[in-house]
Amino acid sequence: MSLNITSRLPETGTSIFTVMSRMALENGAINLSQGFPDFPVAPELIDLIHKSMLAGHNQYAPMPGAPALKNVIAKVVHETYNRPTDGETEIIITSGGTEALFSSIAALIQANDEVILFDPSYDSYAPSIKLNGGVPIQLNLNPTDFSIDWDVVKSRINARTKMIMINTPHNPSGAVLRESDLKILEELALKYGIIVLSDEVYERLIYDGLTHQSVLKFPGLASQSVAAFSFGKTFHATGWKVGYTVAPEYLTKEIRKAHQFVTFSVNTPVQMALSEYLKSPENYLHLGEFFQQKRDFFLDQIKGSSFEVRPCHGSYFQLLSYKNISNKTDVEMAEWLTKEHKVASIPISAFYKDKSDNHLLRFCFAKSEETLQKAGEILRKF
Repeated sequence: MSLNITSRLPETGTSIFTVMSRMALENGAINLSQGFPDFPVAPELIDLIHKSMLAGHNQYAPMPGAPALKNVIAKVVHETYNRPTDGETEIIITSGGTEALFSSIAALIQANDEVILFDPSYDSYAPSIKLNGGVPIQLNLNPTDFSIDWDVVKSRINARTKMIMINTPHNPSGAVLRESDLKILEELALKYGIIVLSDEVYERLIYDGLTHQSVLKFPGLASQSVAAFSFGKTFHATGWKVGYTVAPEYLTKEIRKAHQFVTFSVNTPVQMALSEYLKSPENYLHLGEFFQQKRDFFLDQIKGSSFEVRPCHGSYFQLLSYKNISNKTDVEMAEWLTKEHKVASIPISAFYKDKSDNHLLRFCFAKSEETLQKAGEILRKF
């Protein structure tokens, strides 16, 4: 007798990141699709992990995270966002930013709760909501500057609206929310009793003299928000999968209940190494300058091409419009560039529920100058 299995995610296939990275590998293409750096992690941080292992930090860490790391994060949060934070009761160390988001949704969303999110959105958001019985309400950002139309948001809030998810700096566009956006969000959250889940994994990667507007900076908003972060993004070590949440104690208490059965605890030597590495602000305060140089270098490499540059104020992704080059769909264009010209990117329609195609491709510039130069030589030909 065959099993009768009903998929809980019937519309979900293989991630576009996996598809394009595999295509890049099969075709010997430069991989600017998946968002991982190809340059070394700081030797000091690697050395600290080794020392942690030698010191015997090789068994389970406490479920919510190593106290040493939680306490130093609390200090950094206070210094950065002027939000007094208790490392013991308001922070959870998670298996990367994705688990931080998933555990938060699993803990706080119940059957038929509606969650407002904004497309183009990272591909884990909607599936995480659906797996936990919620209903994703996907609103499209302004296609020219990827801003939020708050009047549309207000019109979609109802008695079932439990959560609003935001992402700043934004993946895939590189757009950032401004202070005015967060103040409107604060007003809505407080007025309607809505939880805000804020994906801030690129908090340190912000450019052009702008300041990251975290939910943690606004006291009323912070009282009803969960902020998710990622050391993988901050210290370009995505394979370590270490992130964390910051939230009021009443929310953190619930998220821990989900976290303990999703991941339980995160690898101990990396936690202990990070607790030491974070003690020096020099290790994280200048990351924006570092990645802005990479963004600018990449843009310099494609000067003279017919690609149209969209503004990127954060993250490590640059959007390029190819509307002056081809009428192909963005999926066709991404495949053609990868197979025929050996540069892999991500088609932006993959981040939309309605598959909106604005002839945009996402390129990761968190790469060595050698990699970016080689990619630029190819892209300049168009």
